[in-house]
Amino acid sequence: MCVGVPAKVVEKNEFMAVVDVMGSTTNVGIIFVPEVQTGDFVIVHAGQAMSIIDEEFAMESVEEWRKLADARTP
Repeated sequence: MCVGVPAKVVEKNEFMAVVDVMGSTTNVGIIFVPEVQTGDFVIVHAGQAMSIIDEEFAMESVEEWRKLADARTP
């Protein structure tokens, strides 16, 4: 199973972008979404932005990721 995480594009270069993933920044490839713009939200998997998503979906996804990150096993 593959899992992608939502991220906000904070800087765009020719083939790469800096994205914010829940407060951490990282570089990702944008070859699959060359039309992406600063401020857009994307799904990131394996170091690549795979698709552009809307902000509402991104925020809902971040909330679910936070729940997973905060979960504790007994």
